[in-house]
Amino acid sequence: MDRTGADLEKVIEEIEENLANDTCYIDSINGMSEELIEFISERNEDLLEKYLNGEYEEEIWINELKNLIKENKVFPCLSGSALQDEGIDNFLNIFNELTYTNYNEDSEFSGRVHKIRYDINGTRITFIKAISGSLKVRDEVTYGIAAEEVTEKVSSIRIYNGSKFSTIEKVSAGDVFAITGITKAMPGEGVGKIRESIRFNMIPTLMSKVIFDKFYNVKEVLGYFRILENEDPALNIIWNEKHQEIQVSIMGKIQLEVLKEVALNRFNLKIEFGPCEIMYKETIDNNTYGYGHFEPLKHYAEVHLKIEPNKRGEGITFENKCHADDLTTGNQNLIKTHIFERNHHGLLSGSPITDIKITLLTGRAHNKHTEGGDFREATFRAIRQGLEKANNILLEPFYKFKIDVELDYMGKVISDIQRLNGEFDSPETKLNKVSITGRGPVATFMDYSSEILTFTKGKGNITLVFDGYDVCHNTEEVIEKIGYNKNADIEYSSSSIFCSKGQGFVVPWNKVEEYIHCESKEI
Repeated sequence: MDRTGADLEKVIEEIEENLANDTCYIDSINGMSEELIEFISERNEDLLEKYLNGEYEEEIWINELKNLIKENKVFPCLSGSALQDEGIDNFLNIFNELTYTNYNEDSEFSGRVHKIRYDINGTRITFIKAISGSLKVRDEVTYGIAAEEVTEKVSSIRIYNGSKFSTIEKVSAGDVFAITGITKAMPGEGVGKIRESIRFNMIPTLMSKVIFDKFYNVKEVLGYFRILENEDPALNIIWNEKHQEIQVSIMGKIQLEVLKEVALNRFNLKIEFGPCEIMYKETIDNNTYGYGHFEPLKHYAEVHLKIEPNKRGEGITFENKCHADDLTTGNQNLIKTHIFERNHHGLLSGSPITDIKITLLTGRAHNKHTEGGDFREATFRAIRQGLEKANNILLEPFYKFKIDVELDYMGKVISDIQRLNGEFDSPETKLNKVSITGRGPVATFMDYSSEILTFTKGKGNITLVFDGYDVCHNTEEVIEKIGYNKNADIEYSSSSIFCSKGQGFVVPWNKVEEYIHCESKEI
């Protein structure tokens, strides 16, 4: 609240408009305001009756507020400034007074990973909050799901205070701690009894290449960025084999400045970044079938898939309709693993495919000749062959925006939104101010904030929030600029390999159905 022009009432209005209606502003818990007492009473008939009868008791009202907060029925708001140390003690006191925990220390251990860090010795530190049970040094911890399940032993348990820590032998439900010995768990993953993962919704929309002096060892630099990726999976570090460069996915340009500082301070690595480029994706808008066959000499695998469009933002989903008589459960799970193990290239720009449902229909293995990697080849070729027959669509990231300017600038802003290929709702005016909400491509809007600050002389404001992917506004221009050649992609092929008289031969994608071994099962 120490910012120039800060408006408490306006912020609370925005919270109620965009986040939740059931918010209550609390300035003190001792000696509740009449407004807060009425707010609580309205949500409990017994308390309302007591209140109307003049039987108010602060302790009862506080306990009811604690329950309402615990049940996510109301959301408390407090204000202050950490920089100026205003309202901080009040916040901590109220936070302590209005929250409570109810952990079960006697049940099986469960927890959730919150972050990953590496210490100065390169040891991987996994920070966890225990939700139930207890955990001791040398206990085994299991995480992951199904075929990807991992069990590892806890080497040490640490309690951190800033950069310093002390080691202990045991933690219990409610504790926040760090452990060593766990090598693969990622932020958001459940460990122990809890297995479902929470994926934090920070989807990068921009990509930039890492620039560094040639005297650095590229593998060493890539290793540093792999460490940062483990700590922040949203970075999505990519080694581009074709261009021999490291690429990093980011949310915005400011993040690059932070990464430069982190690389210098932690690894003594001086880096720069290339121009930010939009991260495109691809999908389809019709149903298709994909067939992949991989049978060079002494190898064998065949995969049949149905590929359908998903709702926008749903990503890639999988369904299995393959009978165990056709393919063992192990091989079926292997195909599923290969579908999700990487981003698959689309045909238009080589960008990752998304918003697609893939159904495994059937497949075939050979008792003697099927080896590791055969089903990966067949699965990738089946996906690619299906895409060849589909209507492919290029997608780009979009922002949801809110622009606040003086009324005199409304015409200018509306004209700019149209110029930037955006769309907007009816403007809302209040006195001499106007608010315009809408949606537009990241590619055209990511630099618009500086334009607004310029023509409004610093009085205008724009809020940009990632709003998913949608059909690209300039598909042909982007495809031409990227210049992707689907037939030259060394990682993917839509053709299949069959074997005749002891020799393998290549069958192009449009002829594969004439050669497949399994009976086609269309659904």
